[in-house]
Amino acid sequence: MLEGIFTGLGTALMPFNILMVVVGCFAGTFIGMLPGLGPISAVALMIPITYGLDPASGIILMAGVYYGAVFGGSTSSILINAPGCASTVVTSFDGYPLAQQGQAGKALALAAYCSFTGGTIGAIILLFAAPALAKVSLSFQSGDYFALMVLGLTAVAAFSGKGQVIKAMIMTVFGLMISTVGIDTMTGAPRFTFGTIDLLDGVSFLLLAMATFALTEVVMSIMKRQHLEEEPEIDMAALGSMKLSKEEVKEVAPTVARSSVFGFIIGVLPGAGATIASFLAYGMERNFASAKEKLKFGKGALRGLAAPETANNAASTGSFVPLLTLGIPGSGTTAIMLGALIAAGVQPGPRLFVDNPDVFWSVIISMYFGNLVLLILNLPLIPYISRLLAIPRPILIPLILFFSVTGVYLVSFNTFDIQMMVFITVIALFLKLLEFPMAPMLLGYILGGIMEQNLSRSLVMSDGSLDFIWERPLTLTIIVIAFILLFMPLISKLFESRSQKGIEASVNKGEGG
Repeated sequence: MLEGIFTGLGTALMPFNILMVVVGCFAGTFIGMLPGLGPISAVALMIPITYGLDPASGIILMAGVYYGAVFGGSTSSILINAPGCASTVVTSFDGYPLAQQGQAGKALALAAYCSFTGGTIGAIILLFAAPALAKVSLSFQSGDYFALMVLGLTAVAAFSGKGQVIKAMIMTVFGLMISTVGIDTMTGAPRFTFGTIDLLDGVSFLLLAMATFALTEVVMSIMKRQHLEEEPEIDMAALGSMKLSKEEVKEVAPTVARSSVFGFIIGVLPGAGATIASFLAYGMERNFASAKEKLKFGKGALRGLAAPETANNAASTGSFVPLLTLGIPGSGTTAIMLGALIAAGVQPGPRLFVDNPDVFWSVIISMYFGNLVLLILNLPLIPYISRLLAIPRPILIPLILFFSVTGVYLVSFNTFDIQMMVFITVIALFLKLLEFPMAPMLLGYILGGIMEQNLSRSLVMSDGSLDFIWERPLTLTIIVIAFILLFMPLISKLFESRSQKGIEASVNKGEGG
């Protein structure tokens, strides 16, 4: 192992490969900032360039672009509420409110620090534990994945405000319903397509995220134009402030540590990816928060920003475990990398770190440098990037519309997606005016597809019986934890009401005596 690490270190430290890291990080960050493009588009654009490179240099370049795009995707989420990629949707929940409060600089700096920490911790774990983690990821079966997705759905309370739990549950079901549109992966039968060929592939997550966040926000801004004009202008000097106080660092430090490990573990599981990791980390962090702190989530909570930003970068690193050690892509982006590696004559799998140690270890080691490069590139630019908010709204709103529509169109090159985006925006606007939260719908949509696929597989393997739930201790344990978390708020309220009644009774007795 040590010999392989030294081989990888020598390869990663070659001047050309260091240049590939810098170029990849810079290109990825820039593409990630553009709403809608994301890491898949960024990595796909690099494939023609990698054909003329050594396999190690090619995968180092694509890896740099990958985590660079995830790193940069938070910028548009925080500043204009238009997520740069799917994994930074959750970043906008608390990042955008912070920008509205005149703390865009602080939000961008915190996102940069958390991304750096999550990616670095993930790279350290990957370096020492990749072969062992490959065995763990293989031990997960369809039933375990189904249980894990059910556990994820119990985080719905994290995405709802006070007194909005029922509305959040309704929106989660709505998201689950949208995830069923398209061809059934088990039977091949079209569902809810209404005879339209364009719906056979289902509704794109990017389309859904852009419609429910970016476009809805634009329309809401136009509707509240008079109110906005009456508001005092934000002090532009405050937007460039990147300083975090000692108290704020202490507040987010445990969150960053938890989310780094949690995000990496989710990233290791094939098919999970950075998007699911960011949603689950946000839900987990809100569950850890006190009753007073929970009220801050969705309104500019630093922990609410730190959790998804740390988790999505750690998960991006974790997704290289199944790619390199098993030859199984952990996400859509690593699926493109898998194809590029095979095209270069490198076969990812259990023998990769024996047959091609220079490729295996150099990619892992280059991630350390990549995260450092990203931090050096992004931090000096934050005061200038945050000035984006100084653009007058009559100019900024059309720009958001342009990037949102263009981003969705560039993914599929299909005008039907733009029509669908407008249709969903109208529905989302109506629901938002009725104070329905949008985030639970995205949670239901993301987890719904994976949950259904794994439930179908489990039922086929168990001849249509639900015995798979209690046959495996791991599946049963996850399901039990899910139900405990689901009913925890109700149980805690019952205990609170009983204790309150006990206090009132003792007070009344004291007054009567």
